[in-house]
Amino acid sequence: MHVTPQQERDLIAIMQDAARAEILPRFRNLHADEISTKSHPGDLVTAADILSERRMTAAIPAVMPGAVVLGEEAISVDPILRDQIGLAATSVILDPVDGTWNFTKGVALFGMILAVAHREVPDFGVLFDPVAQDWVVAHAGQPTRFVTADGFSQSVHTSDERDPAKMTGFVPFEIMHRHHRQTVTAAMDGFASATALRCSCHEYRMIARGQAEFLISHHKPNPWDHAAGVVAVKGAGGVARFIDGEDYNVARPHGYLVSAASEEIWQMVADRFRFLQADAV
Repeated sequence: MHVTPQQERDLIAIMQDAARAEILPRFRNLHADEISTKSHPGDLVTAADILSERRMTAAIPAVMPGAVVLGEEAISVDPILRDQIGLAATSVILDPVDGTWNFTKGVALFGMILAVAHREVPDFGVLFDPVAQDWVVAHAGQPTRFVTADGFSQSVHTSDERDPAKMTGFVPFEIMHRHHRQTVTAAMDGFASATALRCSCHEYRMIARGQAEFLISHHKPNPWDHAAGVVAVKGAGGVARFIDGEDYNVARPHGYLVSAASEEIWQMVADRFRFLQADAV
């Protein structure tokens, strides 16, 4: 069953509520004991992440009866939950604060991500900016929209840029395997900008809105980072597949995902970075 217009409104309202109650009061107001480290020093979690995820997880079943709700922080505590993604008939996948590193530094470049998947296929996504109070929303097979809290809504489209020297791409250089870094640097040469925002939410928003041309994922493409963005990019006219050509699915735990404004750009980026495929495990 696809997400209905009423469910869309209710899910976004749940995100707005969590932002007001748990995230925005802590922005630039975190205490040291509200910040912890997960897998490595740059992988942070805060009280805002944990409490907003709990709040949304409690509220979503009333809107999506029967759906399995899976959040990044719950999976961090109990990794076996990751295996449920792709098995459930319907799953709601949450990243309560995407861009936590930026959030902890007081940089307003973070977002909230919500995706709905049916089995392995993402069907709906919201990329929400809690500071600006606007969002990119997408249903599979429908045009992606940019929406503001005052009711403005507009279809968006990916970039039609064809010159690499004018393209912007997002490459997570700092979390790629060290033995690839020199080759990655060489592959990035020739683009106007190859950078990373440390926030998948805003990277996907920019691609969907025609403000950047491509994104390459980490070799572990966590669905809470990518599922909603894939739906948004495709609904805006773009392409998202693993670098080996396989269609994106939320259950696949390894492999570099390439999301691009067009098939032409996808092919160009995949060709340049094909060497990553060898150890995408």
